[in-house]
Amino acid sequence: MSTRHTLVLLARGGYAARGVLYLIIGIFALLAAHDSTKPKDSHKSLEALLSQPFGYVLVGLVVAGLLAFAAWRALQAIRDIDHHGNELKGLVIRAGLLAGGLVNAALAFFALSLLVSGVRNSGGSGDGKTKDLLAQLLSFEHSNMLIYLIALIPLGVGIAHIIKGWKASFEKYFEADDEVMRYVRPVSRFGLIARGVVFIEIALLMAVSGSIYQATNPPGMKEALDALQNLPAGGVLLILMALGLIAFSVYSFSEAAWRRINMDVPL
Repeated sequence: MSTRHTLVLLARGGYAARGVLYLIIGIFALLAAHDSTKPKDSHKSLEALLSQPFGYVLVGLVVAGLLAFAAWRALQAIRDIDHHGNELKGLVIRAGLLAGGLVNAALAFFALSLLVSGVRNSGGSGDGKTKDLLAQLLSFEHSNMLIYLIALIPLGVGIAHIIKGWKASFEKYFEADDEVMRYVRPVSRFGLIARGVVFIEIALLMAVSGSIYQATNPPGMKEALDALQNLPAGGVLLILMALGLIAFSVYSFSEAAWRRINMDVPL
């Protein structure tokens, strides 16, 4: 098997792993509309998955897929496989891809720590070590001020997702016939916009409550979904957002199946 063919398979496996992760998060968020104790973020969802039959096998597959996806994002950013270019807009997109790769790599190592530790003491050991390390690196007095800068990342990602979903610009990367896109298009648009809304909400929580959250523990998807649930008609909003995250998982699976994986650059 050639190197290029292997990289294509890894990229598709990575998109599929992201789909699995968001499917799990979406399902748990849907259940949380009726039971607030259900997990609403990637870390707790992975822990819950680990407790299921064949959980270790499933989480192991997710780890492999997330690492593959992280490597693919890095390749997209560094080698500019999708030809975004070296202008400001292209560099911003490529920086976002690289940041996404780092996030997925971090999530993969968290899941790996769950496998290694067997979720000792409710799975907190690996995460605790990570937070201890971050606490040492960010131990200066006003470290929480970093949250205002960090908030720009989910804000940019959220806006980009909403634009991408609204314009359906993702279609240019798909190699599927019109009949397939007839079904993929609306679900993908809904999923992208929903994920964008969640990221923008995370950014707003960071900006508005920067003095509450610590730099080592900023708000994430759980806090964003909790905030939605606490609004009037919050249960309905949470169900709608959960369906949106499930739709994003369908978009990810569609990318795994039909996305054009460019490998026409020197490797």
